Amino acid sequence: MSLCYMNGTFLPKEKATLPVSDYIILRGVGVFESISTFRKRPLMLTPHLERLARSAESASITLPLPIEEIKAVVQEGLSRMPEDCLIRPYITGGDVFISGAFPASRLFILFEKVQKPAPEVYSNGVLLLPVDGGRHIPGVKSIDYMFSYSGYAKRGDAYEILYCPDGEITEAAHSSFFLYTGGTLVTAPLSRVLKGTMRDIILQLASEKGMKIEERCPLLSELAAAEEAFITGSVKEVVPVVRIGDQVIGSGVPGPVTKMLHYTMLEEIVRWLE
Repeated sequence: MSLCYMNGTFLPKEKATLPVSDYIILRGVGVFESISTFRKRPLMLTPHLERLARSAESASITLPLPIEEIKAVVQEGLSRMPEDCLIRPYITGGDVFISGAFPASRLFILFEKVQKPAPEVYSNGVLLLPVDGGRHIPGVKSIDYMFSYSGYAKRGDAYEILYCPDGEITEAAHSSFFLYTGGTLVTAPLSRVLKGTMRDIILQLASEKGMKIEERCPLLSELAAAEEAFITGSVKEVVPVVRIGDQVIGSGVPGPVTKMLHYTMLEEIVRWLE
């Protein structure tokens, strides 16, 4: 079962339509969020919607509804779904472009079945493909993923693209990236990456465990000596990375720190449900 909220109405996703004049179609102007649910409760709903609002503001797109009203729509849509789902609110550029801004935006929200990664993703780990590039505007969750998708053609066995401008690792195409090296958990600073909600959870848990944390860009040159690596996201949670390009990470299997953080997150997830 899939639902779409549009123009004040809930309807089957297949019946939802957008005018071809909307700038999300004409120029790819739009921002969105992906929100997972656990036990029919959204994970970090408020931080997600606050990030949606920041993304819209950065893209000069007017927020069509206040955050509290969007939150109410999300809760109403969730109540109509029979099980846990993926919630994706989109804000489009709309049909009007005036003085560098988009004042007539549209909001639609998709409610769909969650497609979790296969069990072997967690048991075996994944390969990331390093590329010399990155998100155009790091703090904005834009609909523009053309660069990341085009990279998969270079290596079909890659789970995701890993952005490595000038040898600095920032983030993966759809995920935050962490390297565990020399007893320290390293991840890029917010000035260089999207503020991931699962990233925030993992950093909080790591801090509570007394782990040493550095918010700086890991280097490609550090991979050979690193013990572990993993990526995080709202749907994938914590995915072990066992290879980056041709470089095997650690012993080439998911490591104990990655497993511990994932297990702890699942055990304590109720802390971040709304």
